[in-house]
Amino acid sequence: MTSIFAWHRPLMTVAALMVVCIVVCTIGLLVDHRQVTGVDAWLKPLKFSISILVYSVTWAWLIAHLPRRRRVAHVAGTVIAVALIVEQVAIVLAAALGTSSHFNVSTGFATTIWGVMATSITVLYVCTFVTTAAVFFLRLPTPSLTLAVRAGAVIALVGMGLAFLMTSPTSSQLADFEGVAGAHTVGLDDGGPGLPLLGWSTVGGDLRIPHFIGMHALQVLPLFAIAIGALGRRWRAVASDRTRVRLVVVATAAYGAVVVLVTLQALAGQSIVRPGGGFLVAGWVLGAGVVVAGALVLLAGWRRHPDVAAGAVGGATGAAREAAAAAAVGAAGGPSQFAVGAVAPAPGSTPVGAAPTSTGRRS
Repeated sequence: MTSIFAWHRPLMTVAALMVVCIVVCTIGLLVDHRQVTGVDAWLKPLKFSISILVYSVTWAWLIAHLPRRRRVAHVAGTVIAVALIVEQVAIVLAAALGTSSHFNVSTGFATTIWGVMATSITVLYVCTFVTTAAVFFLRLPTPSLTLAVRAGAVIALVGMGLAFLMTSPTSSQLADFEGVAGAHTVGLDDGGPGLPLLGWSTVGGDLRIPHFIGMHALQVLPLFAIAIGALGRRWRAVASDRTRVRLVVVATAAYGAVVVLVTLQALAGQSIVRPGGGFLVAGWVLGAGVVVAGALVLLAGWRRHPDVAAGAVGGATGAAREAAAAAAVGAAGGPSQFAVGAVAPAPGSTPVGAAPTSTGRRS
């Protein structure tokens, strides 16, 4: 646990605080039945607590494994941690007061809170841009996982940026100002019918959808790479990392296309649960394209390695290959359990996540 906390202490401290915040918000949902814009007042801080928890742990792990630009990324990560705390405090405070946090300029106090939040969000975005650039110096045990992390970081940065589409006042707000400047729902006022827990509008467009999907590319794409890496030890079609890289490329293209599609759908004022017209057709075409592209990559991988046994690593025997793969994962320990399916490190090198060893005293 100590080694995990040491990935990036400020961000991991934020993660620990979010665990506490999740408990507090859950209790709030159970005992406080006030509603804000049609939903339980404590639902928004609960969702933000979970999202910030995942975000903090992910970036703490990535920053800890940077071989270069680590100092710059560490500073940026610390600023991110402060910005996250400021934003979450504002959201929880608004929930406790029974009012909205985002876009609320109805009073001087509310305007101040929203101004502080807007500033923290902007600082958060700029610093995330810095850490995303630093990720391109990251080398993980397999090319497929390295590509997935880099692609996920870029798409996540785009997804975070999509939040700025919500900050401009709508035409109806300008025509009849009531203390709110900005909205996540397109075509209707915020607070209408929505999906359970998520709250995404079921009757209009909702810009929170592309924002959410885009931001979590940083988790989805690396987890996909980990999954096919583990599968590669048992299925010869994905035994080659070249094949796994191609699958990650297909997944990245598909994920990016989904973000674009749901963004355009939201801007058109169309609900995610009622796709129609060109968006419905585009969705089916995208789905079919992903299936076909994935199948072609798998078929090529199967044909390229017809003699590769499950779990093959190089040209060793099956038992030796399994032992080498297990040794690589076990030696890495700690955070590099993220890299399931990694091959054994080269002699003399330090596995990702393992502390360098020394036979003498520290210099």
